[in-house]
Amino acid sequence: MELPRELAQMDAQKLRNLTATLIAQLAERDARISEHETQLASRDKELKRKQLKIDQLTHEMATLKRWRYAHRSEQLDAVQRSLLEESIDADIEAISLEIEALKPKPSTIPKSQPKRAALPPHFPRRIIPHEPEDTRCSCGCNLERIGEDISEKLDYTPGVFAVEQHVRGKWVCRSCERLIQAPVPPQVIDKGIPTAGLLAQVLIAKYA
Repeated sequence: MELPRELAQMDAQKLRNLTATLIAQLAERDARISEHETQLASRDKELKRKQLKIDQLTHEMATLKRWRYAHRSEQLDAVQRSLLEESIDADIEAISLEIEALKPKPSTIPKSQPKRAALPPHFPRRIIPHEPEDTRCSCGCNLERIGEDISEKLDYTPGVFAVEQHVRGKWVCRSCERLIQAPVPPQVIDKGIPTAGLLAQVLIAKYA
């Protein structure tokens, strides 16, 4: 959905409808992201289980190969050694097939990761910095700023949409290799982008 550039020309009802549509889209998008994260967690758990099984089978295969080529197998007579080698070869082949079956198969379908659309660039933006109260480490060294994390929230005041840019600086102590960063500001909707002002406007427009 393309947002109109001249929001000032929209009446109150159109603004309410636009706000409600944006909130619905954000909620639907957050639900899809949450479902995708659950699927990834389940897939990671299954991969760890398969990897443990592969490690176990690999260890068993290595043990069988050591037994086959070790000095003790050469001390057996020809008939016993032949039977032992046939049994070990069959076990190694069976383990190899099981390992191949457990290995993840390359997917031919390109993965589609849900991506949150960026907020329109023509919205006015207000930068809100979040920095540690003290830029001195507990070891006594001064902290060095090495970067920042930026998160954007959609805000609304009567007739105007705006964007809040929350900037959280990354501070590190070179001596003790410690990273310090201001905590994430509390949010009304976890991992959501609407601010309290936008949600309040939607509630007022819908129920008042």
